[in-house]
Amino acid sequence: MSEYTVALVAHDHKKPELLAWVNKHLAVMQRCKIVATGTTGGLIAEETGLEVTRYKSGPLGGDQQIGALIAENRLDALFFFWDPLNPAPHDPDVKALLRLCSVWNVPVACNSATADLLVTSPLFLTEDYLPTKPNY
Repeated sequence: MSEYTVALVAHDHKKPELLAWVNKHLAVMQRCKIVATGTTGGLIAEETGLEVTRYKSGPLGGDQQIGALIAENRLDALFFFWDPLNPAPHDPDVKALLRLCSVWNVPVACNSATADLLVTSPLFLTEDYLPTKPNY
């Protein structure tokens, strides 16, 4: 695959977990084009040296910006470490983002266990697997 674009997003209480996960899979992430919401993207770039395209903070529209990438078939996978125990004011945006992944058949991981399985799949970062995109 010429350019595999992944989005990295994390709620405040999950940012350390996502950073640890990115560092654990740094070699894989170096092969991806990375987009992220504002604060999360800044932390990832600062800690890992990865190039990250940063959108707005989630509550300020960043979730919708990433959702637009999904709707435009410009995102290959979403890693969204969301915090189910701390409701956020932008919970409807989070639900909409996860819904778009289901609508457009985009792989999504919401915790480190699922994220580990996704990036260690032999199909990740290969041209051997092209997910079926619905034709609405």
